[in-house]
Amino acid sequence: MIDGIPAGGRGALLIGGTWRPPESGEYLRVIDPSTGEPIGEAPIASRDEAKAAVDAAAAVEESWGATPGHVRARLLRAAAERLRDDRATMAALIASEVGKPIADARVEADRAVGVFELAAEEIRHLGGESYPADAYERPAGNEHRFLFSVRDPIGVVVAIGPFNFPLNLLSHKIAPALAAGNPVVAKPTSAAPFTALRLAKHLADAGLPPGVLNVVVGPGGAVGNTLVDHPKTRLITFTGSTEVGKGIAERAGRAAKRVILEMGGMDPFVVLEDAPLDLVVPAAIRGAFAYSGQVCTASKRILVQDSVAEQFAKAFAEKAGALKVGKALDESTEVGPLIDVAAVDRVDAMVEEARSRSAKVLTGGRRPELGKGSFYAPTVLDEVPEEARVVREEPFGPVAPVVRFRDVDDAVRIANSTPYGLQAAVYTRDIARGFALARRIRAGGVHLNDPTNLRWDALPFGGVRDSGLGREGLRWAMQEMTEVKLISVNYATP
Repeated sequence: MIDGIPAGGRGALLIGGTWRPPESGEYLRVIDPSTGEPIGEAPIASRDEAKAAVDAAAAVEESWGATPGHVRARLLRAAAERLRDDRATMAALIASEVGKPIADARVEADRAVGVFELAAEEIRHLGGESYPADAYERPAGNEHRFLFSVRDPIGVVVAIGPFNFPLNLLSHKIAPALAAGNPVVAKPTSAAPFTALRLAKHLADAGLPPGVLNVVVGPGGAVGNTLVDHPKTRLITFTGSTEVGKGIAERAGRAAKRVILEMGGMDPFVVLEDAPLDLVVPAAIRGAFAYSGQVCTASKRILVQDSVAEQFAKAFAEKAGALKVGKALDESTEVGPLIDVAAVDRVDAMVEEARSRSAKVLTGGRRPELGKGSFYAPTVLDEVPEEARVVREEPFGPVAPVVRFRDVDDAVRIANSTPYGLQAAVYTRDIARGFALARRIRAGGVHLNDPTNLRWDALPFGGVRDSGLGREGLRWAMQEMTEVKLISVNYATP
């Protein structure tokens, strides 16, 4: 059922350590974006089943939180070993579910192994601090007190994952939560549930106690809201659209629940006039077209200084036009399909809108003839006006609008002109100027002479403004997923 690609089979829900079919008998077809054909059926949980998953997690909250850290670490390392042994199948499953080119899917599978290993290691560093009580005048008697803080598990964590990294981004939520002593209810995207279910099976087989990880699949309006609203959930960690993320924050805020939100971005890729174009162009290709641009950190706006814009755009379009578009499981594919036909329609509409505003299509701007898959050709637009939708709204597709700027001040203005602030890239030979520009761009991360879509799994990651709230990255996520408690000891002689 969940041993590999289902080949028309049906998945199951994981609640309280038991795999079970949905009580409603409802399933949703999961479509391979490369072929347009179904690969299996996802179980659709009811509100009652979502509540049952939370109740199952809450029932083991105390016991899992009290489990020694070295035991939790051993279980996480055992899961990492199972994932390492299974990475070929996991990669094939990712490629089939979400259309990620198989070479990139292998990278995702390997990264997930590292996430669980890093989470196990960070357990050793998850602690509090001691404080010099006698440094404080009040309250009286501090010369006879010892003060220290500890970190307690926050409680039941809800992990809501996206389609584009169905294994690694869900791992970034599950692994730190488990490491910090929290039980989890995971809700993977309905577009790609089987990767998450296979991950859950590996964790169960590694020895994770029943109820510590539960997995339910279903629509956000029913299942997702039920998980957020349940009185026993304490933190929601979410990756997805800004609109949905803000809705989660609003619902969670009513009950004073903590959230970690990794949302959308319009990440600027800034090319200054002194940048080495022979290095910049390949980097821009990776930034804009990796996984068909369906990455929150993709280089979605290519800002190029006027004096080199013509030369850059020509070379960029030539290289983009040569990319191999094809099915995800084809080893030669460089750009795979979008997640579904609706995504293709959205991208095509944005390209046409930009064209109507006088933008020039240098390459792409069309749907290639590749069977029933949801493909769109890598597209480079030049001389795109700032008011075009493709410069203001996240396309989440293989579209790279080139926007020209006059000077550094103009580049900063354009870079900061959207509500987003996830990541940014600046290319220049003048590192001092690059640093100065990086300080002025409002973003959670700025990369000098590297593309926007870099991420270090062990380091803090997240955005500002409409791009996010809180930080992922193992140590930082674990801090978000714990509560600080101050403990005082009065050792004065009675």
